[in-house]
Amino acid sequence: MGPLRPSPGPGGQQLLLPPLLLSLLLLLAPTPGHATRVVYKVPEEQPPNTLIGSLAADYGFPDVGHLYKLEVGAPYLRVDGKTGDIFTTETSIDREGLRECQNQLPGDPCILEFEVSITDLVQNGSPRLLEGQIEVQDINDNTPNFASPVITLAIPENTNIGSLFPIPLASDRDAGPNGVASYELQAGPEAQELFGLQVAEDQEEKQPQLIVMGNLDRERWDSYDLTIKVQDGGSPPRASSALLRVTVLDTNDNAPKFERPSYEAELSENSPIGHSVIQVKANDSDQGANAEIDYTFHQAPEVVRRLLRLDRNTGLITVQGPVDREDLSTLRFSVLAKDRGANPKSARAQVVVTVKDMNDNAPTIEIRGIGLVTHQDGMANISEDVAEETAVALVQVSDRDEGENAAVTCVVAGDVPFQLRQASETGSDSKKKYFLQTTTPLDYEKVKDYTIEIVAVDSGNPPLSSTNSLKVQVVDVNDNAPVFTQSITEVTFPENNKPGEVVAEVTASDADSGSNAELVYSLEPEPAAKGLFTISPETGEIRVKTSLDREQRDSYELEVVAADRGSPSLQGTATVLVNVLDCNDNDPKFMLSGYNFSVMENMPALSPVGMVTVIDGDKGENARVQLSVEQDNGDFVIQNGTGTILSSLSFDREQQSTYTFQLKAVDGGVPPRSAYVGVTINVLDENDNAPFITAPSNTSHRLLTPQTRLGETVSQVTAEDIDSGVNAELTYSIAGGNPYGLFQIGSHSGAITLEKEIERRHHGLHRLVVKVSDRGKPPRYGTALVHLYVNETLANRTLLETLLGHSLDTPLDIDIAGDPEYERSKQRGNILFGVVAGVVAVALLIALAVLVRYCRQREAKSGYQAGKKETKDLYAPKPSGKASKGNKSKGKKSKSPKPVKPVEDEDEAGLQKSLKFNLMSDAPGDSPRIHLPLNYPPGSPDLGRHYRSNSPLPSIQLQPQSPSASKKHQVVQDLPPANTFVGTGDTTSTGSEQYSDYSYRTNPPKYPSKQVGQPFQLSTPQPPPHPYHGAIWTEVWE
Repeated sequence: MGPLRPSPGPGGQQLLLPPLLLSLLLLLAPTPGHATRVVYKVPEEQPPNTLIGSLAADYGFPDVGHLYKLEVGAPYLRVDGKTGDIFTTETSIDREGLRECQNQLPGDPCILEFEVSITDLVQNGSPRLLEGQIEVQDINDNTPNFASPVITLAIPENTNIGSLFPIPLASDRDAGPNGVASYELQAGPEAQELFGLQVAEDQEEKQPQLIVMGNLDRERWDSYDLTIKVQDGGSPPRASSALLRVTVLDTNDNAPKFERPSYEAELSENSPIGHSVIQVKANDSDQGANAEIDYTFHQAPEVVRRLLRLDRNTGLITVQGPVDREDLSTLRFSVLAKDRGANPKSARAQVVVTVKDMNDNAPTIEIRGIGLVTHQDGMANISEDVAEETAVALVQVSDRDEGENAAVTCVVAGDVPFQLRQASETGSDSKKKYFLQTTTPLDYEKVKDYTIEIVAVDSGNPPLSSTNSLKVQVVDVNDNAPVFTQSITEVTFPENNKPGEVVAEVTASDADSGSNAELVYSLEPEPAAKGLFTISPETGEIRVKTSLDREQRDSYELEVVAADRGSPSLQGTATVLVNVLDCNDNDPKFMLSGYNFSVMENMPALSPVGMVTVIDGDKGENARVQLSVEQDNGDFVIQNGTGTILSSLSFDREQQSTYTFQLKAVDGGVPPRSAYVGVTINVLDENDNAPFITAPSNTSHRLLTPQTRLGETVSQVTAEDIDSGVNAELTYSIAGGNPYGLFQIGSHSGAITLEKEIERRHHGLHRLVVKVSDRGKPPRYGTALVHLYVNETLANRTLLETLLGHSLDTPLDIDIAGDPEYERSKQRGNILFGVVAGVVAVALLIALAVLVRYCRQREAKSGYQAGKKETKDLYAPKPSGKASKGNKSKGKKSKSPKPVKPVEDEDEAGLQKSLKFNLMSDAPGDSPRIHLPLNYPPGSPDLGRHYRSNSPLPSIQLQPQSPSASKKHQVVQDLPPANTFVGTGDTTSTGSEQYSDYSYRTNPPKYPSKQVGQPFQLSTPQPPPHPYHGAIWTEVWE
């Protein structure tokens, strides 16, 4: 046992171990001549930072100049790096919770394995591996318990005095003395004389048995409640109790009896479901139901019930779950045989099933760092100057199988300068540890990294193998001095230079890497050159600190030193000769390092956009500066003398918003000197683009049912403006087509919403004229048509298409909103009355005219008188009344003669008379329609030219100078070409409608590619042939 010593506690405090704990710490010294193996014993549940043992003090290992590192044992253990002291951690060691101690046989020790590597920091040798074990000793931290708080026993009433009945065992997770130690029976006055308790030793278990001490009479007392208490042997002891209920039953003479007291069987792992393991057999001397036996598991662990199945009638045990020897090598349980008598009796037999190993596990290869060599993401870094046989990793090879299936052979594959050396003599065939060490010196400059593949093969049949790899990165050491590209460099440098100018640049290289190849440059000049030159430590650029004068000294000699950052540092040298020349030593200089100018777009060409100023410190021709535009593409010119920059083009921000170029200034020296400056021209925006409507199309429509809710969005107008800023901020408004105020548009969103309830008069097509304006000064706008068809359905598409065509041919100052027939129906009575009155008046006028003419003719016939002189025009035909009136007024004011009707019009009129016209009216108030056949003779004039429009407007071509075009169609001219009005025909109706064309012309667009502000024409496609008798129809408006 090691000496008594205080152990450091948390925060560096010293904790004195109690005598009881020190008495439990057992240190086993290694046997001379064998591998060192350390074994400690420690009770479980020790507090953090409890000293378990000291490798340096207890085993004589050095405690100076060595590094102790815990390789295996975390998180339960930690090791002091200097002394090798092993302590507990915050993770408590719970014997019952350790995976290594699960499913142990009674009496087997609980072992926690650990590994510690010891590295000599002085000699930097290969680390030494110590393998150790900690036997975790049980403490009394678990209370024994029965499986159920109520235990029931059935005892026949004629049971002989002295008969024994087994009581189910209590269990305790602790082991050894801390396990179940004693049982005690506590009975009431009525049962004290009838029952007693006897504890028997059965297969290292304490089996409590109930003793019948008196005669039982079921008719007098059919059940008794007793208390059984269990207590462990810990200090202090722990105890618990359960209710033992004894039920008095009728007589059952004989109990079942197993053929053998215990059964043993072997089961191969991975056996299939249903595989037979063993069959237990019990006999009963009774007859009938008293001899029928049921087999059940008795206090079997959960894993047994999960893996095995016991046939209740036959006692056959079969496999019902996957059996893996690596998880559980032995299954121990009891089988209870109970007869089916009225007072059942039972017997118990022990069953042990040993799981046989199969080669179903390939070897596992674990590669981890060792000593000072750490691994990260499968990579180890090792210096190129390490000695041969230096360990770079600890390789542990194990196989979960056993026997030959676990005998593993491990090798390094490939041609690499590494090999495996066994690290411990104490390993078994199924678990071996190796050092992966170097075999030859490493050279970073030749090979920078290695990929080492380790192969492990077991001895099973067939054998299984596995591989694992480690990448070793060779770390460079400083074993190469810097070398300059030129040992002597000669340069020329003009006089009167500016301080800080580059005189020369030297370059050196280093074959090493990392910091060993990072070079630092320094100067060691001659005494005359001290303080005049400086060198960049990183780049090797040599600069002059002051202005040089060739008349004072025409050459300088500098020695440049390049040193790397290795440890120790290596260096190389080179010589630089500087010859000073006389020259034009002042450059032209711009007043600013860069120029930025802002100009408005659309300004005329050759306008000034900015001015630059350049100076030269020289005089005469050396100070005469010429300015020019570098990479001149003709967009800009500069005036020498004033420095004014002129533009050769008119700017358009939408095409290009920024122009960048350089100005060059060249003096008149020999050789000339020059300077450059960057110039940026920023083009400011003007409001020169109108908004462009993107949706909806002018020919599109949307159905709006009368059930539409107030405030619901019924359409969405979207537009774009390629200007920027406030010139691209758009507002939406309804310019026309909303006489009832049904709709409202969001001024910023363009969303059209329903604002009033839909009434009967609102049914039909609504054409909203939406104006989209920007916020420029002056503002520009675009116009869109939004068609909303208020109806229940779209069943009559022909009518809808007719309404859309009519809408596209109707000027925008005329509202199209709802059903026009609704208002007309109110006026039909008045119109009919007016028509009747007009007809009566016309009839009266005609009758009056006939009467007057009759009277005149009569007077003419009776107007001859004898002897009266007749005029020369007596027998000339008399003109009509209108002609007479015209002759009377002829003397007052002459009129221009009536133009002669053209011959073409006469031909067309004659053709019209020869054709048959049928006037049809689709509905009251509609315009008349004329049906004419299509099979008129060849060469006939085009009648469609006279009867082609169903619009109340004549078929004319509107020009911008026309008054009607400028007033009625001013908004239409601003519509984008994407919203061109197009009328369509319906081949399924009685006729095909054709609409008149309107063509509007505006100023030519600025950007044809973007279609901004383009004019458009309202074109009408030619009507398709009518399917009935080849006739077409159109409407004629007087």
